[in-house]
Amino acid sequence: MKTMLFSEIPPADRTLSAILGYGAFVAVLLLLALIVFLIVRKIKRKQKREDADKTVSTDSVTAADKTAPGSAGQIKLHDVEPKTAALLMAIVADKAGVPLNCLRFKSIRELKK
Repeated sequence: MKTMLFSEIPPADRTLSAILGYGAFVAVLLLLALIVFLIVRKIKRKQKREDADKTVSTDSVTAADKTAPGSAGQIKLHDVEPKTAALLMAIVADKAGVPLNCLRFKSIRELKK
């Protein structure tokens, strides 16, 4: 098989070859861009769906179930008023030398003699 030099190829063939080469290159780039676009769109839809699920689950929480920031949740009071329980928790935190938000009280009960 005889190899041809660049100068031996007719100008029309060189132009056509260049256009086809560049066209194939651009077509592959467009295909890759389309694939990336579709993947990103799918991921965004999935995240949007998850965010919507989270919003629905947080909306279902009632006002009574919401706790103050830094609290550990609910406390069971047995024959003790909430004001008295708050004072007792503050005294315990002060005597222990620990910040109140670092302690967790599960229940408070009055000891009767």
